Amino acid sequence: MACTSCSTADGGAPKGCKNNGTCGTDSCNKLTVFDWLSNMSAPNGEAPFDCVEVRFKNGRKEFYRNTEKLTLSIGDIVATVASPGHDIGIVTLTGELVRVQMKKKGVNPESAEIAKIYRKASQKDIDIWSAARDREEPMKVRARELAIDQKLEMKISDIEFQGDGSKATFYYTANDRVDFRQLIKDFAKEFSTRIEMKQVGFRQEASRLGGIGSCGRELCCSTWLTDFRSVNTSAARYQQLSLNPQKLAGQCGKLKCCLNYELDTYMDALKDFPDFDTKLVTEKGDAICQKQDIFKGLMWFAYTNNFANWHVLNIEQVKEIVAENKLKNKVSSLEDFAIETVDEQEKNFNNAMGQESLTRFDQPKKKKRPNKKPRQAVEGNAGNNRPANPNNNKPSGNNNRPNNNKRPNPNQKSGEPRKPIIITKNEDKK
Repeated sequence: MACTSCSTADGGAPKGCKNNGTCGTDSCNKLTVFDWLSNMSAPNGEAPFDCVEVRFKNGRKEFYRNTEKLTLSIGDIVATVASPGHDIGIVTLTGELVRVQMKKKGVNPESAEIAKIYRKASQKDIDIWSAARDREEPMKVRARELAIDQKLEMKISDIEFQGDGSKATFYYTANDRVDFRQLIKDFAKEFSTRIEMKQVGFRQEASRLGGIGSCGRELCCSTWLTDFRSVNTSAARYQQLSLNPQKLAGQCGKLKCCLNYELDTYMDALKDFPDFDTKLVTEKGDAICQKQDIFKGLMWFAYTNNFANWHVLNIEQVKEIVAENKLKNKVSSLEDFAIETVDEQEKNFNNAMGQESLTRFDQPKKKKRPNKKPRQAVEGNAGNNRPANPNNNKPSGNNNRPNNNKRPNPNQKSGEPRKPIIITKNEDKK
């Protein structure tokens, strides 16, 4: 469920959160949990669970105890305990599912360290909270300028104000340890508030900022992924992916989290396969594995003296050859066990519905040839048509260019052919 500030103004434009409707990549509707127990009532005499889950900016969630017995539901804005002052957050989960979430994250429900909820946020609290959120973006630009002036090797990725506006938390990433003592003094002098610096990893930075992955969907870390498991290059090797860092790395610069999604399926399929380093001993020579097809159960082998020719074998045949080699027996050759591969014919789909071809725009259009008709010359007074001179259709020289500078000859009568003009040079008399 989205927050209460995600209402629409006139014309359907979103207002309140100022995310232009992309709530999935910012603080609204991020890492939410579906309350499937909301329509079920507690057993008779059973008190409801007194802890609730509250979300803050960029998916940061904390558990708070409802000591005042407030009637809270998902989407309510509450004021919680902070150090110092109070913070403003949105309730994302209530009831028994909060107990499940606390167990999942290793939080003891009976712990006395769980903070409490003060009250439901008033309109004054919401106004102060909204004003503090509006200050974050210009502050981030100015904070980066101050960090660059001091030549610190760090990147300030985000700023989060406390709900009462008394403290600002600066999230930054850095490869090495950074001495930012002077930077904190400059921040406190520039922004006139309490400053707290918090270093996050590159994956946490990507989850806070959000974005679109190479798959075309929103980043998993910014929508539903709650824990970051380590990803190794061995996950790409087991799935037979090319070790290209540009394709395997995500927006955080680390290996993509989705490399672990299908790894278990590949590991289960590889249990039936012989080892990739298996060497087959034949009378024609030793053969080593070049390639595997996990889902089809095929392996490609090539002789050590001829790596150009590959032979396709089933894993059962490979196991049979390995068993013979363990008995110190050599098979004749790989050709006796090789599978003949048949090239699959391309499927031609017929247009049964009478639809137009999708590739009709791929071929360039043919230019139409102009129909050249012979010009007909009209005689002046006779009015009879006579065939035009065929030489007129073949322009030569500059005859095809219109000459607007020619003036009509007053001595020439209409209908008479034009006489040529002969220009002679003046010769000097001897």
